[in-house]
Amino acid sequence: MKYLTAVILTIILGLAPLSAQEIEKIGIPDLERILASPENQLHVVNFWATWCPPCVTELPHFDKLATEYRGKGVKFILVSLDFPSQIDSKLIPFLEKNKITADVRVMTNLDYNSWIDKVDAGWQGNIPVTLFFNNAKKTRYFHPSEVTEKELRELITRHK
Repeated sequence: MKYLTAVILTIILGLAPLSAQEIEKIGIPDLERILASPENQLHVVNFWATWCPPCVTELPHFDKLATEYRGKGVKFILVSLDFPSQIDSKLIPFLEKNKITADVRVMTNLDYNSWIDKVDAGWQGNIPVTLFFNNAKKTRYFHPSEVTEKELRELITRHK
C-alpha cells in the first residue's frame, strides 16, 4: 500500500514522467482513410520530420493550436516522416523534449513517390507541407511550405 501511495503521489506531483506518447504507425491505406474522412470538420494534416529545421520551427504552432481548437471542429494530425525504426530512439524523445502532445503518426511507407500524389498532385516531396480539408464541405487547400502561428490561424479561419 505504501508503494502504491508513493507512486500516486509521484505522478500527481509530477516527479515521475508519465508513459511515453503513443505514436501510431500508418501506411498508405491509413493515409487514404484519413484523406477520405467524411467528418464535417476541418482536418489539418501536417507532414514533417525531426531532421527538418523549418518543420521543427513550426511544430509548436501546430501543437498549440491543436490544443486550442480541440472540440471546436478542427482535427490536427501531424504525420512524421522520420524513420519508423527511430520512433523510440529519436521521435518520442524529441516530442517529450519539446512538449508536443498533438496527434502524431509515423508514415511507414518510405517510398514517398508511391503516395505523395494522394495528398496533393503538385507536391514535390518537400517538407513541411500542410493539407487543410473538409470533405463534407468539399474544401481542400494544400500549403507547400512552413507557416507561422499567425498564418496557421488565418488558414484555419479561412478554411474552417
